[in-house]
Amino acid sequence: MYKNCRVLIKPEMNFSFSHPYDIHPDFKTRVAYFSMEFGIHQSLKTYAGGLGFLAGSHMRSAFQLHQNIVGISILWKYGYYDQVRKQDQTMDVLFEEKQYGFLEETGIKFTIKVSGHNVWVTAYYLSPGIFQTAPVFFLSTDLPENDYLAKTISHKLYDANPETKIAAAILLGEGGAKLLEALRWEPDVYHLNESHALPLAFYLYDKFKKPDEVKKRLVFTNHTPEEAGNQKTNIALLEKMSFFSEVPLTEVKAITQMEGEILDHTLAALRLSRKANAVSELHLKTLKKMWQQHEGICEIISITNAQDYEYWHNSELYAAIKANDDTGLKKIKWKNKRDLFEVVADQSGEIYDEKICTIVFAKRFTGYKRPDLFFHDMDRFHKLVTNKEMPVQIIWAGKPYPMDYAGIGIFDKIVDVCKKYVNCSILIGYELRLSKILKGGADVWLNVPRLTHEASGTSGMAAAMNGAVNVSTADGWIPEFAKDKINSFIVPPCDITQPDHIQDDSDTASLYHLLETEVLPMYYDYPARWSEIVKNSMNDIIPSFDSKRLAKEYYEKLYQDY
Repeated sequence: MYKNCRVLIKPEMNFSFSHPYDIHPDFKTRVAYFSMEFGIHQSLKTYAGGLGFLAGSHMRSAFQLHQNIVGISILWKYGYYDQVRKQDQTMDVLFEEKQYGFLEETGIKFTIKVSGHNVWVTAYYLSPGIFQTAPVFFLSTDLPENDYLAKTISHKLYDANPETKIAAAILLGEGGAKLLEALRWEPDVYHLNESHALPLAFYLYDKFKKPDEVKKRLVFTNHTPEEAGNQKTNIALLEKMSFFSEVPLTEVKAITQMEGEILDHTLAALRLSRKANAVSELHLKTLKKMWQQHEGICEIISITNAQDYEYWHNSELYAAIKANDDTGLKKIKWKNKRDLFEVVADQSGEIYDEKICTIVFAKRFTGYKRPDLFFHDMDRFHKLVTNKEMPVQIIWAGKPYPMDYAGIGIFDKIVDVCKKYVNCSILIGYELRLSKILKGGADVWLNVPRLTHEASGTSGMAAAMNGAVNVSTADGWIPEFAKDKINSFIVPPCDITQPDHIQDDSDTASLYHLLETEVLPMYYDYPARWSEIVKNSMNDIIPSFDSKRLAKEYYEKLYQDY
């Protein structure tokens, strides 16, 4: 073993890579994109939800645009988790080991410091030709050189153990930087897709010794205004875990301008980056309110999230629109609904009708997204789902965090309700494959986050690419897209100064009124008008919400100031 590029490596290491295309002149800047999760393909279980879907779309669009970008992540041995059912149909969590024969072993091995000890790291390579992405490397500590505790660092995405989560951040940040040194691929820009890889900033500071040298290389994307998504940790614990590389604690406090004993990861990233971005225009306003009183933060701009049109869109539907074939459009949509209903029948034992308006709520299960909003008025809910004149079929799907017992409780409550109504179902396994099927089969894509809590949200973008109409509160990306009753339906806003339960009751009443008086009457009584809304939605979603626009904007607005 020997030292090279500040990395303890093994002499058998010999690996090189290249982009499989000529780099486009507009995208020559070398960018390393650090993300804790990537939702690239159903078979690669390295994602939990929207952050991973977004990162996967970004890498596919980078490939399409011939960009000089490389993804850095972690190869999670047990993925996020497999969502399964207990005997009574309620939700359970399974951690099953994953195997990936299509990933290439690089042979690279080096060490990082965790709690003052050397931990060996290797890297696996996702070749661009496998799923048409930019090159992506996945780090792992699951090596025979490590003890069991060190191996667990790369076992579970978002591990519930706080120390394991900190160690994973070190693996992604410091490990990713050392991997690039071992590859002799020096980025011009390091992009933190969320603050998970924050140890990268301290590793760069230890390397260059000047905050300005870090700032000119580092950019940061924040994806949530939620407290749970903006991590705060005791600084002594971080120092004990070697979070700050070799940088002394007094120096850490100086460069992050932190006072007290708690490190705010988001604030530290904002102070150590050259520029940061929110993920929608509304999110930018929220971030500025959150952080404007803090000194020393970088400029924050807005680059709205998007999804990969080439991956998500239904080409047959778009061909029907181009041919002005409304009959064909309806036939294709009904076929896609039948594909979804096969899954429903398999999981729930219910047979659904493609002629009936199908409402889908499918996204990560967490409190502010309100998957159980319907249940705030069970009388109205019963009236909605038993209406014979304007019938509905409602399908839920989504994964709560595996240790979020409140989120799991919501899932299980929906399971119980669905047992009482043959036209209501809740599905397990909300991953990329099921997500595409749900979007293809939905007439209405329901999106009801509590106002100002959704940074962007992207599921409705891909749903629109599959002929689903968004019914949504005006949060996240929606205000940049929605034309009420033209390409979507907007739930009238409530008073956000009221307590959450008052907001929820108000939004529940507004949602029921919207469905009963506008959405369902238009679907059943004015099918030609409904078809126009579907077509408007499909046409308006591109190009603004295709991730090629996003990938271009990152170069134009975030990277090229280097």
